[in-house]
Amino acid sequence: MAKPDKLLAHCKGFEWDHGNDTKNWDKHEVSTSECEQVFFNKPLIIRRDKKHSEFENRYYVLGKTDKNRLLFAVFTVSNEKIRIISARDMTDFEIERYQR
Repeated sequence: MAKPDKLLAHCKGFEWDHGNDTKNWDKHEVSTSECEQVFFNKPLIIRRDKKHSEFENRYYVLGKTDKNRLLFAVFTVSNEKIRIISARDMTDFEIERYQR
């Protein structure tokens, strides 16, 4: 398990790919602000996404928004910024794991 405090300790905000910044809304109705909120609410579960880390270290996070919406998001850290790759609602399995 990646320790959130260590992984995110040097991060200074978020970076959004402007060619891609509406993808999460278009596919899953998740706003950019909701994606960012999960990193500031507890509990926060972060794991390395080994399967998709071929070209860069990717991680996924299970977290909740300020309105308690449970989200799964894939992200990477680059130049001290968190870059969200994708985000969606958690599946039932992920909710169970998150609540344990």
